[in-house]
Amino acid sequence: MTERKLSLGLFMPNCSNMPSISTTNVVPDQWTFEHNKQLALAAESAGFEYLFPVSRWRGFGGETNFLGTSLETMTWATAILQSTQHIKVFSTVHVPLFHPFVVAKMGATLAHISGDRWGLNVVSGWSEREFSMMGVTLEEHQRRYEKTAAFIEILQGLWSAEKQPVNHTSDWYQITNGEASPTPDTMPAIANAGASIDGRNLTARLCDWAFVSTPSIDAVGEVVSDIKSRAATHGRTVKTAIFPFVVMADFQDDAEAILADIIAGKDAVATRNWLHDLTAGSGSFDTFTENMLASSGGGVHVLGTPDQVAAQLEQAFRSGVDAVMLTFPRYAEGLAAFNAQVLPMLQAKGIV
Repeated sequence: MTERKLSLGLFMPNCSNMPSISTTNVVPDQWTFEHNKQLALAAESAGFEYLFPVSRWRGFGGETNFLGTSLETMTWATAILQSTQHIKVFSTVHVPLFHPFVVAKMGATLAHISGDRWGLNVVSGWSEREFSMMGVTLEEHQRRYEKTAAFIEILQGLWSAEKQPVNHTSDWYQITNGEASPTPDTMPAIANAGASIDGRNLTARLCDWAFVSTPSIDAVGEVVSDIKSRAATHGRTVKTAIFPFVVMADFQDDAEAILADIIAGKDAVATRNWLHDLTAGSGSFDTFTENMLASSGGGVHVLGTPDQVAAQLEQAFRSGVDAVMLTFPRYAEGLAAFNAQVLPMLQAKGIV
């Protein structure tokens, strides 16, 4: 049996002002494709396994208009996959905006051109601010996840030659003798980040990855255990990933000062809009404080010296986490420092 390892990934800055809802330490061009491409190549060179993007259609106002400029993730993934050779790349789609036939065709194409390095993050939709400008009405929370389940089932049928033709009847889709070719040689991994009970149940039954948000590293183990237990009731296994906000310095006090500066510069309007949309629409992030959201967009804080950062990532791994999708205040500098100072420690411990 292969010894379990911690997979490394980047939660990519394909949207403006990522990852902090703050005016402090902002790198204006982090969202550009050229910057994303250089990060992808650096991550691949260091042995990272995954790249994961954010999908947004509208910003959150305020001085920063947090995430207001963004690269669409299907086309983004196409270019990133062609720029890299080994690393796996996810796209993110909102179920209310895409028909599963369209995603099935685009996904099979991405799998075909990349040698099956592509995966999909499926989002049920939560921000009325985005969808209302398109005339799209979001359904009640449970119903959104029921639609997402149907969406995934259709996708998986269209990605399998053995399951075609696909026939499906539900409140959302009518599929009659559905077929699509080519199909991927390997079924694309499907991820979901829903933390509500509906989200966890969907992930346990139909998804391959659960993206987990918790207020601390100490809280990770309980959530991971719950998701894996739910999957086991369906005779399945689900991998889990967190997206840590890594703030690293030579001394812990300096790392804490960096975080304090980010919080001091928070965009209060955008933060409150983000928090309102999350709690009103998603049912997933109610417990996060305004400051945590402002500093990291909801990513768990991993703060301190390189030794302390390595220890916290090891703790997450020992708690059952399978992958970390890292974010940094300044991506290029943060990734270079992580690769030089933390990665060798994790390798020496045999964790990665």
